Amino acid sequence: MISAYPHLIDLNDYPVTWWNGLLTQAEDIIKNPALYADSCKGKIMGTLFYEPSTRTQMSFQTAMLRLGGTIIGFDNPQTSSVAKGENLKDTTKIISGYSDVLVIRHPTVGAAKAAALTAECPVINAGDGGHLHPTQTLTDLLTLKAEKKTLSGLTIGVCGDLLNGRTVHSLCKAMSCYADNHFIMISTKELKMPSYIKDTIRAHGGTFEETQSLEEALPKLDVLYMTRIQRERFASPEEYETQKDTYILTTQKMKLAKPDMIVLHPLPRVDEIAVAVDDDPRALYFKQARYGMYVRMSLILTMLQSPAKTQLLYGHTHNGIFCKNPKCITNHESYLPKSFIGEETTLTCEYCDERLLLEH
Repeated sequence: MISAYPHLIDLNDYPVTWWNGLLTQAEDIIKNPALYADSCKGKIMGTLFYEPSTRTQMSFQTAMLRLGGTIIGFDNPQTSSVAKGENLKDTTKIISGYSDVLVIRHPTVGAAKAAALTAECPVINAGDGGHLHPTQTLTDLLTLKAEKKTLSGLTIGVCGDLLNGRTVHSLCKAMSCYADNHFIMISTKELKMPSYIKDTIRAHGGTFEETQSLEEALPKLDVLYMTRIQRERFASPEEYETQKDTYILTTQKMKLAKPDMIVLHPLPRVDEIAVAVDDDPRALYFKQARYGMYVRMSLILTMLQSPAKTQLLYGHTHNGIFCKNPKCITNHESYLPKSFIGEETTLTCEYCDERLLLEH
């Protein structure tokens, strides 16, 4: 299915040249903010935040305001018709009809793509469950480009909840598209990186290793990307309690790292980075959040100015076959086409990337 509008659902839907152009424009916005002050005058951005957010929501709002535009939407679905049982399609259809660009965050995997299927303006994925978070990745790319002066040849450690961490999923997919990057995946056995992310790294010629020890990985790293153990992604409080304090970055552990290693974090943190680490000049997570505002300014401009159309579904609908991922949007919004890519024996859900092995 091809939409009449450009959308950003997965950063990897666009070529690296597109990413680089967007980053270059963001750098120009940083240098020359006055030149962009009225770029979105008369434009309206709709924001649909179905789950809590501080940085992503406010940075999008600030980005649009700095561009001269205005904002509508909600940050709590219980204050909207969603509380009355309105489905995603109807909410999206209505708000996109009022807006020039739509930003959506949703706890269910694949929700942004589902919204884009019937939206009447460009849709930007601000995070769909534990799946993808492309605008955080653009933030990370801009931070790395500005601070490390390169997006290639880096050893990148990702630490914490790699199973449910949409930020690390998107980051690894994106950075695997630049040459000679190596990933060290630091997690418990229960929170390991999903296989489809590792497959993507291999497909792009990237390399990775897995470890349970942060201390062993630290001396090798150019970048440490810390993530919190996400309480909201666990099925029970008991499961969360067994994992929550596994990885904590302290000033003592920072002594093991290179003098020029940088520490990033998508935030919010809980206790995975000790507050004392904030004083280390290598701790760049607050600066990283500010980069996010500039890159979202660039993204909004790009979406509004692009005449491109986005292909959303490439595969085929298979009657009687359902995605086995209980967190997939297709298992919550029954009207959606159950679209899969693949051969007869192995199918991949186009919404959540879950693999389905068929029996014969």
